[in-house]
Formats: sequence, structure tokens, C-alpha cells
Amino acid sequence: MEENPGPQDAAGPSVGSRWPEAIVSALLVGVAVLVITDSLRVGNGWADDGPQSGYFPFYIGLILLASSGSVLIGTLLKWRGENPVFAERTQLASVLAVLVPMGVYVGGIAWLGIYVASFLLIAYFMRRHGKYGWTATGAVSVAVPLVVYAVFERWFLVLLPKGPLESLLGV
Repeated sequence: MEENPGPQDAAGPSVGSRWPEAIVSALLVGVAVLVITDSLRVGNGWADDGPQSGYFPFYIGLILLASSGSVLIGTLLKWRGENPVFAERTQLASVLAVLVPMGVYVGGIAWLGIYVASFLLIAYFMRRHGKYGWTATGAVSVAVPLVVYAVFERWFLVLLPKGPLESLLGV
């Protein structure tokens, strides 16, 4: 069995696990505190008709606080010790190749609407990562938003975010 490659292996420099563990666990501690605080605000007790709105979120927040807090404390206590490899830089580049377009997609929904943003995202991934031809890319990129429109807006009567193109079309 092959050992983890060193930081200067052929795959490129690596990123240690220390900072990712600390950052993610600290963020989750923050989320847990937010959940607990809001649960206390809306009520986390037991009322005459059953649990209050914050009852279950409060306990989930406590579990999240305990687990993420223990990871954060453990990471900080062994900070000067061994820093095992979290990911190689090339692996992080692969993650970013998906994460960045998804972030642009989520942000683009506000300006373009979900249908145009979905069309662009699907077309991008099919061409860039799937290496599909223009015919297949165009067909799938148009068909998926149309199916989503039919299912959600026509059948279930759930309005999804629309952009300027849909407004021009009167949709």
C-alpha cells in the first residue's frame, strides 16, 4: 500500500489538515451558537400543545456545538504536532473547478433567473468537463430548464426566481 506522498511529490505541494479542520470546526461552532441563540429566542421548551419551535433545533445545536467544539479544541491542542496531508494542490484545483462555477450559478440566479443560469451552468459543465458536442449540450441545456419549469411552475405551482429574459417572454 502506498503511503501519502510528501509535500513536494509529483502531484504538487500539499495542504495540511490543520487549517481546514480549524476553520470548518470554528464555522460550525458559530452556526451552533446561532442555532442555540435563535432557539432560545423562539422558545425551546415544552408548551401545552407540544414542543415549541426551538425545541428540536436547540438540541441539534447543542450536539453540533459539542462535536464541532471538540474537533476545534483537539485541533488547537495538537497544533504543533504532525500536520497530515489534507489534499494535494491538484486535488483542490479539481474541487475549485466545480465549486467556483456553482458559486457563480448561485449568484447568477439573482440577476439571470434560475432558468437562464441553469442553462449556462449545464452548458458549461457539459462542454468544459464532459467534452460533449454542441448538439448534445444545447439539447440538454434547453431541456432541463424546460422540464424544471413544467414540473415546478405548471404542475406544482411553485414560483422559481425569474430574470429579465423570462420577464420579456411573459413567463
